[in-house]
Amino acid sequence: MNIKTLKKNGSLVISLLGELDESVAEYTRKNIDKIILSERFDNVVFDMSGLTFMDSTGIGVLLGRYKLIKKLGGIAQISGSNKQIDRVLTMSGLYTIMEKIS
Repeated sequence: MNIKTLKKNGSLVISLLGELDESVAEYTRKNIDKIILSERFDNVVFDMSGLTFMDSTGIGVLLGRYKLIKKLGGIAQISGSNKQIDRVLTMSGLYTIMEKIS
């Protein structure tokens, strides 16, 4: 799992690259939290275009980051998910709390 950041149009874009599963969940949580707490943007976009696999552990990672962003007064959004990732996010209900953007 690689994590890249980009500041774009007033938003912090966090790009997730690789697989998001149990083997990288703790690493991913810690690094994203560190980024969110140090950058302090009102809008955080999770770019999933580089994500090749995600399981239920990944849903938990995203849900926890959503709660942190919301607690800090921000908005979390998701972009760029492929069909498999999009299906997981839809079935989990994550799109009901995190807006899907193009």
